[in-house]
Amino acid sequence: MNQLFFPIYKGLQKPLVFKGFRGRYIYWAIGFIVAGIVLTALIGTIFNILFGVLVFAGVTGGGIFYTSQRQKNGLYDKTRNNAIYVFKVNLRGIRNVKKENI
Repeated sequence: MNQLFFPIYKGLQKPLVFKGFRGRYIYWAIGFIVAGIVLTALIGTIFNILFGVLVFAGVTGGGIFYTSQRQKNGLYDKTRNNAIYVFKVNLRGIRNVKKENI
């Protein structure tokens, strides 16, 4: 029996990069752009189109700036706590555990 083997491209285990944004931050940037467009449409119809364009510039520009600043912390940044946590152990409660037959 002959088995056919096909090479699979796995992306070299690197995150997706688009216009300088990596990985999850691409979605953050797209989210800020979409939010800016939606707010521009709402405010432009309610108030004034010029005010809507200013809101678009503020929301989109501010969001892209915020995203680029967060990206500098790293792609997988986590909240790091420097505290020491002590968990109370209840060893006396172990005696009262009933075993069930499965």
